[in-house]
Amino acid sequence: MRISIFGAGNMAEALGTKWAAHGHDLMITGRSPEKAAALAERLNAQVGSFAEAAHHAEAALIAVLYQGMDYTLDRIGDGLDDKPILDCNNPVEIKDFTLTTPPGTSMAQHIAKRTGGHVVKAFNLCHADVWRMPTMTFDGRPLSVPFCGDNPTALGVATRLIADVGGVPLPTGDLRHAQYLEATAAIIIAQLFGGRPTRTVFNLVNDQIPANSLPQ
Repeated sequence: MRISIFGAGNMAEALGTKWAAHGHDLMITGRSPEKAAALAERLNAQVGSFAEAAHHAEAALIAVLYQGMDYTLDRIGDGLDDKPILDCNNPVEIKDFTLTTPPGTSMAQHIAKRTGGHVVKAFNLCHADVWRMPTMTFDGRPLSVPFCGDNPTALGVATRLIADVGGVPLPTGDLRHAQYLEATAAIIIAQLFGGRPTRTVFNLVNDQIPANSLPQ
């Protein structure tokens, strides 16, 4: 799959490394051409302008700080119209761990409105160090990766790319639910800034008690 990554930071590198290992054709772009070129070299990927990356993409990952989101979207324009877009960003103000988006909205919905693309919220609940792990297993369970979106094709792309990084896809509803994933991320980010290890995650607990042993 041709994947364009908008951003050249830790999340772009962590996810891009896994996808490159699965044979995906990556192109990197970002606000810093030097950082984008350096990341592309490390991933054996192509580097391009915003317009070139949008044209290259069968699917896209937008991985930038929320402060630079509108700069990025201005340069994407309608280049990702009707294409699957993965949004791993969290609009969280670090000083008080509150969301910067208006109540009832999300960064994912903002990206969808600005680009015309089919946005899927995914990968936003873990630090980049988690995505760098060779095997994402916690308490003997592979990491569940919640995601949400409206478009079946884009959701299928997200399912494949979540599996490619070693996670278990966990659909959580349509794109309206992105606000809840972003709010959950605010809780996790507060824990990380409070001193918890960067590999701290929320993961599902599967009850292994046989059904016939439960009280009637």
